[in-house]
This record gives sequence, C-alpha cells and structure tokens, in this order.
Amino acid sequence: MKTGIAHLRFAALPLALSAAFSSTIAFAQSADNPAELQQVVVTASRFPESAASLPFGVSVITAAEIEASGATTVNEAIMKLLGVPGRLDLSGGNNYTLDLRGFGDTASSNQVVIVDGMRLNEPQGTTPDLSQIAIDSVYQIEILRGSGAVLYGESATAGAIVVTTKAGRGLPQVNAASMYGATGSNGLLDLRANAILAVDGFAVDVAASDVQSSGHRDNLTSNAHKLAATAQWSNDVLRLGVRAANSDLRSGLPGSLSAQQYQDNARQTLKPDDFATVKNSSSGLFGVLTLRDWQIEADTNQLQRASTSAYIADDYTLDSDVSMSNASVRARNRYNAGAWVNTLVFGSDLADWKKTTYGYYGDVSKSHALAYYLKNDMSVPSTGTRISAGLRTERVQRSSEVASASLDDTQPAWDLGLSQTVAVYATVYARVGQSFRQPTADDLSAPLQGSVLVAQTSHDVEIGARWKQAGTAVDGRYYRSSLTGEIGYDPVVVNPLSWNGIGANVNFDRTRRQGLELEGKQSISPSLDIRVAGALREAMFVEGSYAGKSVPLAPTKTLALGGDWRPAAGHAVSGTVKWVDTQYPTFANDCSMPSYATADVRYGYQIRNAELALTVANLTDAKYYSVAQTCTNGAPAAIYPEAGRTVTASVRLTF
Repeated sequence: MKTGIAHLRFAALPLALSAAFSSTIAFAQSADNPAELQQVVVTASRFPESAASLPFGVSVITAAEIEASGATTVNEAIMKLLGVPGRLDLSGGNNYTLDLRGFGDTASSNQVVIVDGMRLNEPQGTTPDLSQIAIDSVYQIEILRGSGAVLYGESATAGAIVVTTKAGRGLPQVNAASMYGATGSNGLLDLRANAILAVDGFAVDVAASDVQSSGHRDNLTSNAHKLAATAQWSNDVLRLGVRAANSDLRSGLPGSLSAQQYQDNARQTLKPDDFATVKNSSSGLFGVLTLRDWQIEADTNQLQRASTSAYIADDYTLDSDVSMSNASVRARNRYNAGAWVNTLVFGSDLADWKKTTYGYYGDVSKSHALAYYLKNDMSVPSTGTRISAGLRTERVQRSSEVASASLDDTQPAWDLGLSQTVAVYATVYARVGQSFRQPTADDLSAPLQGSVLVAQTSHDVEIGARWKQAGTAVDGRYYRSSLTGEIGYDPVVVNPLSWNGIGANVNFDRTRRQGLELEGKQSISPSLDIRVAGALREAMFVEGSYAGKSVPLAPTKTLALGGDWRPAAGHAVSGTVKWVDTQYPTFANDCSMPSYATADVRYGYQIRNAELALTVANLTDAKYYSVAQTCTNGAPAAIYPEAGRTVTASVRLTF
C-alpha cells in the first residue's frame, strides 16, 4: 500500500508542475512593466552556449546574485539561492556537502564539481571544498541537473556543479579592483581583495582573502587564507594562460552531541582539543584556439595537499599527502547543413591521483583514469528542434595497499536528448541515458569479506519544460534514476574484516531516485524581483534487506523563496526563506531529524564606489541541525548543530 501511494504521488507530479507553471505564467503576464531577463549563456556542455534549448535542466547563479544575497562561499550561494540541501561537512572550516538529488551520505561521490573546466573531485569520496574558491572571483555558478556522465565522467549521476571564474570566462578584461571587509557574530573577521590589470591583450587577475571565526560552537575556531592568480594573453584567435592558487585552513573539530547534550547546550563540545589543518597548492595551464567553425580548448592542473586531523580525545592522528594531476583536451565544430545546424563536441580527460596516509591507519591509494567522449547536437532553428546524442568510455585503475584491493574496469556512459519549442516562449525537453560510478579508493579499503565491489550503474530519465518571456523564467522537470549495485557503507552488515565485526562498503540491491524540481524567477517591476526553487524527492531502496526504506540524510522536500527589492537609488534589500523537510539518519529509518526553516535578510547601501551592508542569517534564531549519524531510544543522536542567528556588517570598495 505504501508503495502504491508513492507511485500515485509521483504520477501526479506532472499535473502539479503544470498547475504551478500556468499560475506563474499568468502572474507574469499581469505584471506591469517587468524588467527583461537576460539571455543565459552556460558552459555546462563544456563550451559556451545559450541555455534556452538545452535538453536537460540547468540552474544558473550570477556574480550579481551572489553579491546581492550576501553569500560568502560557493556552497552557501547554491543552498541559499537554489534551495539545494546541504549538510555541515565534518572536516572543519564550515564547509558544506551539497546533495543535488537525494544521495545522502554518498552525495559527493555522485555529483561532479568543475572549476574553469577542471574536475575537483578526488577518487576517495571526500567533499570538494567549494569554500576554498574565492567568492569574489566567481563569474557564474551552473548546476547541471541530472546525469553529466558523458561530458564529465564517473560519479555524475546526480549532476555537476560548474563554477566559472571571471578570469576563466575569457571575456575582455578591464582594469579594476575591489576591497571587502566584514565583521560580525562568532568573532568573524573577513577580509578580501581582488584586482585585475589589463593592457594590450594581457590580463592578470589576483584574488586574496583572510577569514577568521570563533565558530558557533566551542572548539570551532577557524582561520582560512586564500590566494589565487591567473595571467593570460588573448587575441581574436588564441587565448593562453597560467593559473596558481594556495589555501591554508586550520579549524577545530568539536565532534557530535547526544540529543540531551544538544538540548542542554548546543554550543558545547566534548572534544576541546581536536583540530584539522589543510594546505592546498595548485597550478595549471590553459589555452583556447578559435579557427572559423572550430574551437579547441586544453587545460592541465596539478594539486598538492597536506592535511592533518588530530583526534586528541581518541588518541590518534591522521596525516595524509595527496597529489593529483588532470589534463583535458576538447574540440567543438559547428557547421550548417541546409536547414540543420550541427554541433560536434569530442575530447579526452586524463586524471592521476595518489594519497599517502600515515600512522596507524596508514595506506597508499592510487587512481588512474582515461576517458574519451563524443557528443553531437543537430538543431533546426526554423522549428526549434534539437536532437542530442552522446557517448563516453572511461577506464579506471585504482588500488589500496592496506586492503590489497585493486580495480581495473572500463565503463560506458551514454545519453539521448530532445528539446522542442512548442510556443514562442516555451520549450519542452526530454533525456534518457546511462551513468556510472566506480568504487573509490576509500571504498576499496573497507570491503565486505569475500566480496568484490563492482561499478554502480544508473538508468536515467528526465522530462521538463521551460518558459521565458520578458521578466519571467520558469523551469520544471521530473526525473527518475534507477540504480543497480549502488555503492555505499552499510553500518550493520556482518563483516569479520571490520575492527568490531560489523560494517563494510557494499554494492546495495536496487535503489531509486525520482522527483520533481521547479524553479522560477519573476521581475515584478524594475525594482522588485522574486524567485522560487522547490523540490519533491524520493530516494529509496527497492530491493534487499532495506527494501521500502528511505536513503539516510536525503530530505524528501525542500523549498526556497527569495526576493530582491531596490526601493530607491543606492538602496537594496534581499531576503531568502529556506525550508528542509524531515530526513532519516539511519538505514533502518528508526528515527527522523526534524524539519527546519531559516530566513536570511540583507540590506545594502551604495554611495559612490562604496557599499555598506548588514546581513542577518537565521533571522529567527532557529535551533536545528543538518547532520545526525545514529538513533538512540528512537531519537536522533551524534548530532552536529548548525549556527543560530548571526549578524555581519560589511563594506565593499570598488575602483
């Protein structure tokens, strides 16, 4: 009966989408003098193109929207402006793990992060640290909804987060500079500086920041320092550049609380001396060549990271060194064939990675991946028809010395897409495909005795519609991903190889993700814009011992409402209300974490080249948490509290 109700609910999703779609359009058409929304150009297809005819969903956040929202990190901007659920990352520094489509604890292993064309994901299942990207250097953030496996490879079943910096966009540069300073609750001190020097085709971009905070809990003090620079030269045919970045983070690790400890004092810690340090350095080269109908891009990047996690209370330390190199080359050819316009994209990605872990849990893990892909789009401008087909093959070799485990496997990915203009301002689209994820190095290091982990595969379907007219933009979609052999950690499976006899990385029986996503933007007037982003998700086990259970840490419903108001020249007010529904912390679903709602508001005043701003996050001082790891006596336990109300005052100078 429960399954039947679930199917009925999702069968009604297209009707709900249609109703919301129609009401938004009607409202838009009745608005007086709405502001014209700009055409959106995205790079989620690995080359710049209009988002209007894409056969998949894509969400875009601009630099102006980031600044207006008061977001201080990339992941904060995505959570606040798009309503994407996020969980407090446990490695310190107030980083967050985003979850695009209900993968819960393995979200980071099922979505890809790309910055200026380069993949940040590492083959160990950790969360790419988006907080280390200088927020003032960001030009645009794109969320590719659904599988990006053909273009971005393994682990892209839920989608891709594509970040483009102002230097990486390749637009003409002009001399400019900005300085930002902020102070606020929890001992916050946030200092940033950015500068662009451009002359005769040469340009140098530099971004630096220093952020200190005592944190919203005891032993959550953090200090983060970042420096990034890009130098490039370009003319009408060629663009060449070099980039480098360094970051240094030290953060306390306050650990979790029981339900009673959380109620008594959510700021407390039982681990006052635990801490983590992370030092990153990266460098790379890139080039873009444009010759008539051809555009060729190539880039390479090197990363070195040294990290320490000191768990003083438990008397052990984890030290590790990581080295990673990526290289990518891709080409696009666009030509007219009568009424058709054909666009061909093909390329290759290469990635090498090594991690050395020292101490009691010492290990040497390695990974090598080589992929080739091809994607072809045919469109008929006169009818608004676009047909897309793509194929990728990727060989992954991976090993873990401590477990004497290795992997050498080749997997395919493919997709077929169609978009069709059905009215002057409306487009419908559909896509089907197959994506995959290989076991990470961490997966290989803790296997189930007598079993061999294999690649997980997913068959993906997405159907959607978008409307854009004058000051209105609406995009709604239904998706379904059916997974075979999903890889994850089962904490209760009997495993003699484990230190306590239970728990192992396994291939689960069949699982499913499906849901409805709706996004809309409306310019009510030249001075008022509103936005909405909502999702209804189902993430569940279909077969096996957990059949009918929801995937842990995957909320079923989320909603974000926001607006930007400019009441007078120089004045700007923005606000966001975000709601996240209940979720289960365990596979048994034997307790649930409470839903929560937060409200943020920001007021900014522009006077000449200076902006003064006051931001209040969690305006109502809601007490909530996004992470709980166990259940005790029917209640969530191992809780990691979120921050209460925080106030930040800032000033930004532009030159």
